[in-house]
Amino acid sequence: FRSAVRVLAAEGARVIAVGRDDARLAPLRALGAQTAVCDLGDEAPVTALAARLHAEGVRIDGVLHLVGGWRGGGGLPGQTDADFRFLEGGLTALRHVTRAFWADLLASPAARVAIVSSTAVARPLAGGANYAAVKAAEEAWARALAQGFAKEARDGGHALRAASTVFRVRALDGFETELAHAFCGLWSAAAPDVNDRIIDLAGA
Repeated sequence: FRSAVRVLAAEGARVIAVGRDDARLAPLRALGAQTAVCDLGDEAPVTALAARLHAEGVRIDGVLHLVGGWRGGGGLPGQTDADFRFLEGGLTALRHVTRAFWADLLASPAARVAIVSSTAVARPLAGGANYAAVKAAEEAWARALAQGFAKEARDGGHALRAASTVFRVRALDGFETELAHAFCGLWSAAAPDVNDRIIDLAGA
């Protein structure tokens, strides 16, 4: 999170970091980010946050989805429902955020949405079946978002302006800065070149 804030702020972006724990958001404020306490797993607060930012005239040009975590091990029998429900929170948050900010993203002259996925989607292991299944679902949602952007442009008779991209890594630790730069780099490419793209980072 800190690397993303540093890189985005250095590029001149207005960064809004969102999370449930204000204490964990405090270091991001120190780096120059605006913060908002919101449970992304609860639809109503996410919708309210989107409405508030819209009313304040905040333009939403990008979303970097960093909600996640890992639970697994124990082979296939060890893939518990409790672990699956925990991991599923990342997909739920992605659904809530992209739906709530859909109109704002379409209104942007160059919207970019990116999720962090895993190489486990391409080669799932029994001990990480829950994790791979949820990441695969997140990728499906991100690709559906990409198709939605393309359809809106086609139906509206204008060039594609928004893009949805999937970044795959083996592990995020140690590659946060690379991820942040890759996210910023999405604006250097034309939307059709990065929409519905799966990009493997060096950590993959």
